Amino acid sequence: MKVIQLYTNEKKLIEKAAQGDRKAQRRLYDKHAGKMLSVCRQYISPIESAEEIMLNGFFKVFTKLETFNHEGSFEGWVRRIMIRECLNTLRKKDPFKWSSEIDEERFEDEQEEEGDDLPLDQIQQCIDRLPDGYKSVFVMFAIDGLKHKEIALMLDISENTSKSQFRKARLMLQEEINEIKKKRYEA
Repeated sequence: MKVIQLYTNEKKLIEKAAQGDRKAQRRLYDKHAGKMLSVCRQYISPIESAEEIMLNGFFKVFTKLETFNHEGSFEGWVRRIMIRECLNTLRKKDPFKWSSEIDEERFEDEQEEEGDDLPLDQIQQCIDRLPDGYKSVFVMFAIDGLKHKEIALMLDISENTSKSQFRKARLMLQEEINEIKKKRYEA
């Protein structure tokens, strides 16, 4: 029996995919699709819409593959394309309404709550209910790990607006989670 070498070297796999090799493209897709769907789902709901955006993102990945210069991780490059695709979709749906004012009174009362953890699907539902601007900044900062300066550049907002949006999103999530916990306790 002869063992056929698969494209284990990602650089070679990317080069083959850039040349139009469908098998190489499929292997890259299979390797990264699950993670990228998770990225898209953080920004977009329902899951069917997130999957459609992910597919559009992969179309862009494969049409722009020759521009990937192998500096940094391929996964990070793909992730940035997916995030941009999500943000562009949200902008088309309803242009973001950014608020640069911080409601300082409410933030002074902000406290960390301890207690039972909520299931991830319930937390995701809470995140999904955030306004698009809050949700995008929250996901980019808290989940994707971007700095406020990077978020500001990507969204064409000020760094302070990014910080404000994050704090407001966090406050809204805390209030909603506290309400869920309260209902649980009463039941």
